[in-house]
Amino acid sequence: MSDPIRAAIIGYGLAGRVFHAPLISADPAYELAGIVTANPERSAAAASRHPGARIFPTVDDLLAADGFDLVVVGAPTPEHAAIATRTLERGLATVVDKPLAVRSLEAAQLIELAELRGVPLTVFQNRRWDGDFLTVRKLVEAGALGDVWRFESRFEWHSTRPRPPWKQETSGADGGGVAYDIGAHLIDQAVRLFGPVTSYYGELDRHRPGAVNDDDSFIALSHASGVRSHLAMSSMVAQRGFRFRVLGSGAAYTKWGLDPQESQLASGMSPLDEGFGVEPAEAWGKLGREPDVEPVPTERGGYREFYARLAAALRGSGPLPVDPREAFVAIGIIESLHRAAR
Repeated sequence: MSDPIRAAIIGYGLAGRVFHAPLISADPAYELAGIVTANPERSAAAASRHPGARIFPTVDDLLAADGFDLVVVGAPTPEHAAIATRTLERGLATVVDKPLAVRSLEAAQLIELAELRGVPLTVFQNRRWDGDFLTVRKLVEAGALGDVWRFESRFEWHSTRPRPPWKQETSGADGGGVAYDIGAHLIDQAVRLFGPVTSYYGELDRHRPGAVNDDDSFIALSHASGVRSHLAMSSMVAQRGFRFRVLGSGAAYTKWGLDPQESQLASGMSPLDEGFGVEPAEAWGKLGREPDVEPVPTERGGYREFYARLAAALRGSGPLPVDPREAFVAIGIIESLHRAAR
């Protein structure tokens, strides 16, 4: 495959508009050839921003058309499995925005289908390439903290924007709520750092009046390596806590603020900009033992790496950027916690 990989994006909400379309458009290995959205305003915005892409109102219309090599499923979480099943059955390489599915059984069926058809399937776990996470991984692997015993990771904000109808109306157990939205990332990061999970527990709370899904959740993991991960996710905080605090026998690392790549993409910055993924010095985390702590430059964020690795894999020169089997851990934990809460 030497010609550009012809990609289509299903969904032009936050995932499609802010993440996938800019990242694909910035990579010369791809041609953004199609976008699916039924919303007239989003259709107009997509056509204006990406004039070379065909705009389709439905998935049926996309699948009836020819000329695509890759489909990115950026639709609402409860629709991931059903749509990905259709794209895989059509023989189209498929990226599914996290989580791969709501249920472990659905995820297993997708992986089995992809293997049976010989079709590439991967999951957009983009926060493996957050600059602050890359910094934590570098410090842990270098032994800069000594023996790590606790990993604390928070992803918090206070949202005043109207939530999409599907997020307002979908129960937590069916894919709504912050556990599936953010927990799928935080669990994935913890497992990448510290390995298999032997036990876990969680708190899935609701604070919005009339909420049908969790908006303030906490998940604790015990890893076979002996590390404990404490993961917090909330859209209801009046003041944010630290993003990372990693405690070890030799030192600790603390980091405040979120990786800048999402806000940069949302503001219209090109992923090709020399400042993309770069964090200013005042946002760097600190390493050491009080009172002797020093700032640590944050690694440059690398969301572009996902699609670069995917292009190499589709051309037969490397593995997929994310093995879909790795999605089982987070899905299984979140599914089990919702089942226990019921």
